[in-house]
Amino acid sequence: MSITPETLAILRRHDTPTICNALEHVMGGRTAEGFTKAPVVCADPALPPIVGFARTARIRASSPAQRPAAEVRALRMAYYEHVAGGAGPNVAVIEDTDWPRCIGGFWGEMQVAQHKGLGVAGTLTNGVLRDLGMLDAGYQVIAGSIGPSHAFVHVTELDCTVTVFGMTVRPNELIHADRHGAVVIPAEHIETMPAAIDIVLRKEQPILKAARAPGFNIEKLRAAWREADQIK
Repeated sequence: MSITPETLAILRRHDTPTICNALEHVMGGRTAEGFTKAPVVCADPALPPIVGFARTARIRASSPAQRPAAEVRALRMAYYEHVAGGAGPNVAVIEDTDWPRCIGGFWGEMQVAQHKGLGVAGTLTNGVLRDLGMLDAGYQVIAGSIGPSHAFVHVTELDCTVTVFGMTVRPNELIHADRHGAVVIPAEHIETMPAAIDIVLRKEQPILKAARAPGFNIEKLRAAWREADQIK
């Protein structure tokens, strides 16, 4: 799977709700799949969206790893190789299998520094985030909760299909995520997204303009909707 620099730049300029609207346009209707379905917290709500290909893994923190320490370390190193591999941009998409009672934070100052240094574009996880105020600037972590401890957190599986906030993510799928949540952009729609975003935004303008103008009423609303319907 790949993406042109031009399309990547456009996706990064728009929030995740806009991407969801554009996907509905290219798919010809609404859907109840392919996006997150639970509230998220993020390290810095002011950061732009994360856009990249999913490098997936699972973690657990509620109990110790059931393997020798050397194997645990080797799996952790394999994880770093995994998230840094490929042409990118990559997004770390991590399922905490303790969900919905996640207790240990994999994501904090140390992990953010390492992932940012490896060139990872950002993180989406249903797990715990910690070390607020100590994270490297510019790296977004979108998580399920905030907590103080890492407990027994360890990597359990790499390069696997994961589920975060009710959204299924397969390795290397394109992810768009921000403070609202995340959505998967199917491969066949990636390069049609710029045109779809343009249409969605242009169709909104007659209605927004009318609604924000003095003297707005139901007749002007109907007219604005008719004008929007003409935009193709």
